[in-house]
Amino acid sequence: MGRLSYDRGAHDVPLLDQTIGQALSAAAHLRPDAEALVSVHQNLRLTWAGLYDRARALASGLLDLGLEPGDRVGVWAPNCAEWTLVQFATALVGLIQVNLNPAYRLSEVEYALRKAGVRALVCPVQFKTSRYAEMMEALAPELAGAPAGRISAERLPDLRVAIQIGGSPRPGWIGFDSVAATTVDEARIAVAAAGLTPDDAINIQFTSGTTGSPKGATLSHRNILNNGYFVGRGMGLKEGDRLCIPVPLYHCFGMVMGNLACLTHGATMVYPSEGFDALAVLRAVEAERCTALHGVPTMFIAELGEPTFEQFDLSSLRTGLMAGSPCPVEVMRQVRERMNMRDVGIAYGMTETSPVSMQTAIEDPVERRISTVGQAQPHVEVKIVDLDGNTVPRGVTGELCTRGYSVMRGYWDDEERTRDAIDADGFMHTGDLAVMDEEGYGAIVGRIKDMVIRGGENVYPREVEEYLYTHPKIEDVQVVGIPDQRYGEEICAWIRIKSGEQLSHEEVTAYCRDQIAHYKIPRYVRFVDEFPLTVTGKVQKYLMRQAMIEELGLAKA
Repeated sequence: MGRLSYDRGAHDVPLLDQTIGQALSAAAHLRPDAEALVSVHQNLRLTWAGLYDRARALASGLLDLGLEPGDRVGVWAPNCAEWTLVQFATALVGLIQVNLNPAYRLSEVEYALRKAGVRALVCPVQFKTSRYAEMMEALAPELAGAPAGRISAERLPDLRVAIQIGGSPRPGWIGFDSVAATTVDEARIAVAAAGLTPDDAINIQFTSGTTGSPKGATLSHRNILNNGYFVGRGMGLKEGDRLCIPVPLYHCFGMVMGNLACLTHGATMVYPSEGFDALAVLRAVEAERCTALHGVPTMFIAELGEPTFEQFDLSSLRTGLMAGSPCPVEVMRQVRERMNMRDVGIAYGMTETSPVSMQTAIEDPVERRISTVGQAQPHVEVKIVDLDGNTVPRGVTGELCTRGYSVMRGYWDDEERTRDAIDADGFMHTGDLAVMDEEGYGAIVGRIKDMVIRGGENVYPREVEEYLYTHPKIEDVQVVGIPDQRYGEEICAWIRIKSGEQLSHEEVTAYCRDQIAHYKIPRYVRFVDEFPLTVTGKVQKYLMRQAMIEELGLAKA
């Protein structure tokens, strides 16, 4: 395509043509005694053989509860060994795992459970301020009186099984350990596994949408197993490496770029804590002699800023990835120099593309590795197009599109939005503005949509707006992201109050608390009489953003 903004990744290494269960079985037989998983906060260690055995036992237990291949199993939990056991157990027998953000509150988890038709839910009783069991019992009061495994709830019509991780027994719930202690029914697992193919859907991850309701990106074994494999290759991951995974498992960063990268390269998964804790990361890297570390920029910033940082021996580190939101050049420099991560790289992608479509390589010049998102991944095509869909010349900004094995099967039960996202030629339209240089390296320069990235979490203003619209005193609301030194961006809501009503910032925050995830709650609230509009009545959000930047003195943030 000449010097147009198009790049195609290498094809010299073939795609893996297997299911995740087959890959786990291979790892257990190739390196049975090698350490597969270390959950530091749980004081738990599993070899590959041990992980395989426990995953098969859990798979048997799930089938014993009446689940069948194709049924959806929700996981609503922070980072823990149980999360990963569910990931592999479901994959072994063709159950579709549904990832639920641990920060979800009532309205969000209800929507996700209903949308995906979740039949079984796995969650702890509580994590931090999230009382999962109580929230589920509020959504499904029938749970307390239901025989274990036979829930029938009006608001959650598909739910049949509730499995609790830890905690005291609760009526209607089944203990995780009792399910996972099932005797392995080899024949039953073999029958279920025999009916699976690499192209079967195995994972649903919810990603917010501009229409206000989350979309369930549906991913196959081929999608995520290969992405984990090629991400690992790109960062130089090898057998015997130990990857510290402080990023959340519910996101592709943790479960694909972390867990599946380790699975396909014989590396060890190391979980430093349930939720991100900079000190726990530094302790885990030193104690476990981790050779690799993942994180979003805010995580690396927190680790570098930890008061006791200099006391830790990080000399074992070599590689890792910074991704999830735009990566500041200076932070990348400090990570390379102060954390000994000479091979650290940047990856770009989105949940709908499993997630990575572009990645820097360890042999790239340092400047490329800290200022671009690299080139197209193996077996992936990327192009940059204008508003008419024409591929633009290199050096010209346009929308980044990607095609290949990594593109999702579609949004769960949503053909219309799937067609909107994936064009007739199979290209996924990312909504991100990018520019490609003469050598095919890409740089993300903005977003077509108004998505806000706060601390690595994607927040779509429309979703927050839709919720705030339900407040009885709010006439209209517009949400924008504004620069923030710590989180990259923060949420700001401009609100028009209904005539005759009064409303405070504190009331808005209280209305959001426990109903939407904490990172979506506006930090800044401004009460206004009108919004800046175009002559056609369209809100000019960039003027709102500019006004807040000036008001808060953030011009240089």
